[in-house]
Amino acid sequence: VRLWRCRCRALLSLPDGRLRARRGLAAESEMHFGFQTVTEEERREKIYQVFESVAKKYDVMNDSMTLGVHRVWKDILVHKMNPSPGTLLLDVAGGTGDIAFRFINYVHSVQERQLQRKLKHQQNLSWQEIFESYQKDKFNSLGDSQVVVCDINREMLKVGKQKAQHLGYSDGLSWVLGNAEELPFDNNKFDVYTIAFGIRNVTRIDLALQEAYRVLKPGGRFLCLEFSHVSNPLLSRLYDLYSFQVIPVLGEVIAGDWKSYQYLVESIRQFPPQEELKAMIEDAGFFKVDYENLNFGIVAIHSGFKL
Repeated sequence: VRLWRCRCRALLSLPDGRLRARRGLAAESEMHFGFQTVTEEERREKIYQVFESVAKKYDVMNDSMTLGVHRVWKDILVHKMNPSPGTLLLDVAGGTGDIAFRFINYVHSVQERQLQRKLKHQQNLSWQEIFESYQKDKFNSLGDSQVVVCDINREMLKVGKQKAQHLGYSDGLSWVLGNAEELPFDNNKFDVYTIAFGIRNVTRIDLALQEAYRVLKPGGRFLCLEFSHVSNPLLSRLYDLYSFQVIPVLGEVIAGDWKSYQYLVESIRQFPPQEELKAMIEDAGFFKVDYENLNFGIVAIHSGFKL
C-alpha cells in the first residue's frame, strides 16, 4: 500500500506534459482493431494493411456488401452538401474518388442550370452569342470549384486516379497523400470537409475532428457519412447475422481476403453510436451539429459548422 501511495504521489508531482505522456501510453495500449486490443501504432499499421489489401476490389465489394445502396447514401451526402460553383471541398479518406466525382457532377449540373436560366431570360440573344456562352461555360464548367482528395493509403489513391482517368475527370480535381489526424493543409482553407466511411478507421477520431475544424474556413461545413448503430432490435439482429456470416464470406470469394472484411464488420460495432459521435464533433468546436439516420441507422450523416 505504501509503495502504491508513493507511486501515486510521484505521478501527481510530474509536470503536466509528462503526465499527459503517461496517459497517452496507457491509452495507446487499449486501442481497438476490430475486437482485438492493440497499441496505437499496431492499429495504424494494421488498418493501412487492410486498405492496401482491399483497394483493387474495394468498389466491387462495396456494391456486393450493400447491394449497391452505398451509391444512394453517397448521393444523399452530396445533395445534403448542395455545393455551388466556387466551392472548395476537401474529401478525406476518399481515395477511390466516389465523393469527388459526385461533387464534380453536381457542380456541373448547377452551373448548367444557371446558364440555362440566364439565357432563358435573354431572349434577344443571337445564335452566335448563345454559342459563345456555352463554349465559355464548357471551359469553366466548375465555376472555380475544386475538390482535393486526401487519403493516407497510396493504393487507394492509385485506384482513384485510375478511375478518374477512365471516367474523364481531371479539371478541378487533385490527389494528396495525407493523414486525417495531421492534414498537410493551411488553416481556414476549405469550404466543406467530407469523410465517407473513413472516420471509423482513423487511429484517433478526436484528432481527425480537430484537424477538420482547423482546415475549414469560418462558416465551413463538416459532413461525415459512416456506418452507425441500428435502433430497431429485430433489424439489428438480422443486420448482425448478415454482417458476420455473409460479409466475410463475400470478402473471401470476391477479394480473397476474409480477415480484412471481418475487421471492417467488427470496426462498425466498435464505432461510437450517433449521439456519442455528435458529442465528439461538438467537443471539436463545431456548432449546429446534427445527424440523419439512413436505412434505420445502418448509416448516418453527421453535419456541423465552424462558426
